[in-house]
Amino acid sequence: MLSGISALLEALRALERDNGQAVLATVVKVEGSAYRRPGARMLIPLYGATVGTISGGCLESEVAKKAWWLTDSGEPVIRRYSTATQDDDDDQDAALTFGLGCNGTVHVLLERHSADRPLAVLELLRQVRESGQAGAVATVIGSYRNARVRVGDRLSLHPSLGDGGRLLDAALDAEVRADLQRTLSDGHSSLRSYRDERGEIEVFCEYLAPQRRLVIFGAGHDAQPLTHMAKLLDWHVTVIDGRAHFARAERFPDADAVLQVDARPPYDLHTLTDGAMVAIMTHSYSQDRHWLGSVLQGSPAYIGQLGPRDRTERLLDEIRQHSPHLPALGRLHYPIGLDIGGDTPESVATAILAEMTAAINQRTGGMLKHRQAAIHTPTAQDCSEIEPESRRTAS
Repeated sequence: MLSGISALLEALRALERDNGQAVLATVVKVEGSAYRRPGARMLIPLYGATVGTISGGCLESEVAKKAWWLTDSGEPVIRRYSTATQDDDDDQDAALTFGLGCNGTVHVLLERHSADRPLAVLELLRQVRESGQAGAVATVIGSYRNARVRVGDRLSLHPSLGDGGRLLDAALDAEVRADLQRTLSDGHSSLRSYRDERGEIEVFCEYLAPQRRLVIFGAGHDAQPLTHMAKLLDWHVTVIDGRAHFARAERFPDADAVLQVDARPPYDLHTLTDGAMVAIMTHSYSQDRHWLGSVLQGSPAYIGQLGPRDRTERLLDEIRQHSPHLPALGRLHYPIGLDIGGDTPESVATAILAEMTAAINQRTGGMLKHRQAAIHTPTAQDCSEIEPESRRTAS
C-alpha cells in the first residue's frame, strides 16, 4: 500500500522500466480557497492511470485529459483553474472555471518527462526520499516577454547535489539561491517576486520535506491500525517491542520495519527516534518506563505516552530518580491523542494521528468551525511583504 510521494516515485520507477513517458502536473500557486496546496503533484502517464492528486477530485480529469495536448510543444506551461461560481472574464487567458463556489484559483505547471528528457525535480524528490534529508527547489512560474529565464526553469538545493543548476541571469541566480537557502532553513515554501529594469519574474520556492517517520514502541493490537493509518499518510513506520511474540512482521504488513529489541540494555536507538514522531504504547509498565525514559534523553519531534495521566506521572517520577535532566520533556504529550471519544483501537489510532498532525502543523487540534483564521496559511503570505532594500531600489 503506497500513497503520496511514495506512490508517485514507485509509478516513476515503473515508467522508467518500460521507457515510458508522462506529464507531471504540479500546483505552484493558489489564490483563495483550494483543497491542495502548492507542491501537490500528479503524474499523468501516456498510458495508464494517473497517480497523485492536485485537488479534491474536481480538476484531475480535466488536467489529465488535456495535459498532453497542452505540452505538445515539449515546453512547460502554466494552466489556471478557477473554482469560483462564475467567471465573466472573456479573456482567452482567463482561468477555466468549474463553478464549484469555492472561490479559488489553482495554477498548475505541466511538464513532460521521459527517459531522454528527465525532469530534475523528480530526481530531487527521489534524493530527498532516499537520503532522509530535506531539499528545496526554485521554479520560475512567471516571467515577462523576452526574459532570459522561462517558465519551468529551476534551481535546486540538496546536500547530495553538487550543482543544482543555474538561471541565465547571474544577478537573479544569486538572489534566488539566497532565498532557496532560507527556504531550506525555514522549512516553508513561498512565492517570490524579483524585478529588474525590464520586468518581474515570479518564482515558487518549494521546501521538499523528508518522509515523516513514526516509531511505535509496542506491538499490541492497537498498534496495528495506527501503523496502517500512518502509512495512508505516507509516513515511514517502525514498530518496536521487546516481546518476540508481538514483534512479528506478519502482524504488521504495512510497517517498514518491525524490530524485536530487548527493553533492558542501554538505549541505542536515538538515530531512529531523533526527529521522529514517537508513540509509546506497550501496555507494559516496565517497558514503557524504559522506552519513555530513553526517548526523553533524545530529540524526537513528538513523544506520546498511552495510558492514564497518573500512570504517566508515576513513570516520570521514577525516571527522574535516575535521570533528572530530560531534554525532550517539553515534547511529551500524555495522555496521547486528541479528545475525540471512542475506545476502539481504530478510534485511538485516529486520535493519536490527529494530535501528531496538529503538533507537526503547530495547531491545537480544535474544531474548524471555531477557527476564525483561514484553514490554510496562504503560501503567498510567506513572501517577503517588505522586500529587501536592493529589490525595492531595483523596482
